[in-house]
Amino acid sequence: MTSLLTTQDLPIVGAPMAGGISTPLLAAAVSDAGGLGMLAAGYRTPEQLAADLVHTRDLTQRPFGVNLFVPRAADRSRHEAAVRAFRDRLLPEAEALGVEPGHPSWGDTDHWTDKMLLVETLRPTVVSCTFGVPPAHVVGRWRTAGIEVHLTVTSLAEARDALAVQPDALVVQGSEAGGHRATHDPEAEPDVIDHLGLLEVLAPEVEVPLVAAGGITTAGDVRRALDAGATAVQVGTALLLATEAGTSQTYRAALRDPSLTERVTTRAFTGRVAGAVRNDFVDRHEGHAPPVFPVVDQLTKPLRRAAADAGDVHGIHIWAGSGWRAAQERPAGEIVAELAR
Repeated sequence: MTSLLTTQDLPIVGAPMAGGISTPLLAAAVSDAGGLGMLAAGYRTPEQLAADLVHTRDLTQRPFGVNLFVPRAADRSRHEAAVRAFRDRLLPEAEALGVEPGHPSWGDTDHWTDKMLLVETLRPTVVSCTFGVPPAHVVGRWRTAGIEVHLTVTSLAEARDALAVQPDALVVQGSEAGGHRATHDPEAEPDVIDHLGLLEVLAPEVEVPLVAAGGITTAGDVRRALDAGATAVQVGTALLLATEAGTSQTYRAALRDPSLTERVTTRAFTGRVAGAVRNDFVDRHEGHAPPVFPVVDQLTKPLRRAAADAGDVHGIHIWAGSGWRAAQERPAGEIVAELAR
């Protein structure tokens, strides 16, 4: 199978940003500009995902894809006490916001089985996976259905695991990435290596196309990644302020706030290491959140939602890659065209 990445007009993939940012409008706009638009299935119910897929297909005749979280069971016996302590820590803050912390759901798989079957039925052009490697028989079913499979990796070891199931491409995510690092083991500390370093390590070992990801927000970033061996680049932070993005008003304000100047990696919001702009929530809770995803995300979500509703930039997660200051408020098609100059 010839990868779509080698034949599409522009070497740009719109990152699948979960939480409502990667709307059908955004995915369609990236695809219509000549790139590959991506929907985020993470946190969506199967019914919501089906509606997103149908809506995107109504908006564009171009190829687009969808990203799924690969579930990994948390060790409840080992982490339950730490999770309980962290929830207790959130209580005063939650009370001030007029909400309660969420309750842990230890068996949460993000509807993996239903979404896996839904993708096979509705057949977007591409399915990508984050947080792990799906079983080989699942990858085989998707490919039999004519769907291209892209798997996200953050190290050589993860790449080797991913290649064992014969994907069509690897998304190579560096440490500059905004949002969650895609490490397969949520408790592991990710390698501190940028996407150019990963390309240098992986390009000699890998025959499938490589998609560079992590802090790519300018045309110069794109050129450097392509020169280093990438077939395409995946951009998320560059699209956060796009007209079509579902980024909340509070999130948009935070990205423009001149008082917020430092980018960090933190587990404070979800239990997974993620790249974010530092705010008071990070200062209060970094080092206290146990490495248990998605359980910690479940606990903090009501607080983050209430803070967003109140316009409080210090109570939300501000996912951002290293080049977040270059994000522009303009239509996604214009952003993609400029990146691909």
